[in-house]
Amino acid sequence: MTTVDENAAGTRTSGVATRKGLDASASDIGLLVARVGFGALLVVHGTQKLFGWFSGYGLDATAGAFEGMGYDPGKFFATLAGLSEVTGGALLALGLLTPLAAAIVLGTMLNAINATWHGGFAAYESALLYAVAAVALAFAGPGRFALDAGRPWARKGFTWAAGAVLLGVVAALITLIAK
Repeated sequence: MTTVDENAAGTRTSGVATRKGLDASASDIGLLVARVGFGALLVVHGTQKLFGWFSGYGLDATAGAFEGMGYDPGKFFATLAGLSEVTGGALLALGLLTPLAAAIVLGTMLNAINATWHGGFAAYESALLYAVAAVALAFAGPGRFALDAGRPWARKGFTWAAGAVLLGVVAALITLIAK
């Protein structure tokens, strides 16, 4: 949204409107809830693969399932998927290195979509939902209540988000080729 303002000298200026007050806080709280909820769910999902926590199958059973889906060696790809979900989820929950976290999650979820594609929409819909959320957070940024907020290393905006999406897609393609 563009606004036109007058400065103290009466000169008209044009610029981007800034969010103020409760609206800004509401958006940042919304991003916090989305990041923490989504990131925590990914961490849980990854620990199910790696350790069998939260009623998961654990690494050996997950490795067997990965081999059955054509990801060979299964233990390597199961470990990679679990670590990617834990790392990407934790970074998103913390609001730390958000574009990189989104890329990690997107690449992992694109492989999950590929692995479950033949089972129909019900089989891959949660992976698709995770992928969409990762892309949305890449573009929205972590918000004010994040470890990235106000830090010199923080990266946000269209270019960083587009780069994160590109990196996630390239990582997914490399994994698909290597399997």
